Amino acid sequence: MQGFLNLNKPLDWTSHDCVAKVRRLVQMKRVGHAGTLDPLATGVLPIALGKATRLLQFLPTEKAYQARIQFGVTTTTDDREGEELTRQPAPDLALEFIQAALPQFLGVIQQRPPRYSAIQVQGQRLYDLARKGKAVEVPLRTVEVSELKILQWQPGEFPQLELAVTCGPGTYIRSIARDLGAVLQVGGTLASLIRTESSGFSLANSLTLEDLETQLEAERFQPVSEAEALRNLRTITLAPEEARRWCHGQTIACPYRELCQLSLRVYAQEGQFLGIGQVDCSDLETLLTPQIVFC
Repeated sequence: MQGFLNLNKPLDWTSHDCVAKVRRLVQMKRVGHAGTLDPLATGVLPIALGKATRLLQFLPTEKAYQARIQFGVTTTTDDREGEELTRQPAPDLALEFIQAALPQFLGVIQQRPPRYSAIQVQGQRLYDLARKGKAVEVPLRTVEVSELKILQWQPGEFPQLELAVTCGPGTYIRSIARDLGAVLQVGGTLASLIRTESSGFSLANSLTLEDLETQLEAERFQPVSEAEALRNLRTITLAPEEARRWCHGQTIACPYRELCQLSLRVYAQEGQFLGIGQVDCSDLETLLTPQIVFC
């Protein structure tokens, strides 16, 4: 079996838990995932099966979320799993204040990840340092947020905002919740999170672990092919002699000089997927250099 699984991650499961469960269900050791989700989050978790694990790095990078932010509360983890740091009612918080504050979180921004996160500082994970009570300066990261759309507003003593977020890799929605609360001077934490899109996969087409188990028992499960998962990449088809050379790891002349330094899906004339190659250009020639060979 080879390809991808668009998994709908359940609540309170780690991404590692999901991989372990899928590994047992499909009876394969070679299983990996793209884009870690916190236990609190649900939604799209792309999983690669078999040799497709080598292709995870080539999946599209954009992600989309549906987040619920709780105002008036801050926590150690910037979500409801952590211990409360502050709790102060914010009945005067109005939607127009939020609408005025949101634009500063759009575009290419500097973001400080949560103290409880998997980022490494001084050779250790931040969550390990936080659990040991060690105070470290969490470095800022450059991330990109392309869309913030208000879906629902619930006023009250502890107002809640439901927000659709489209962003690039490395963006922490917990940090957006925390920082938005700070800008509004009421505090904020992430109450819930659903990932609706990730690496080209959407929630609408995802499978639960129960769905997967049912399809496997009925012998109906079909992994998502590399052609569908990697449709963000251009393709090139090699003639038989070129395909033979490719399968031996040799570079091939490439007509796509305009795609220098980009990756392409490589196929044989019979339609067989041969791997991923990068277009390398010099003053004299344009070559397709093997990155992943599947022959």
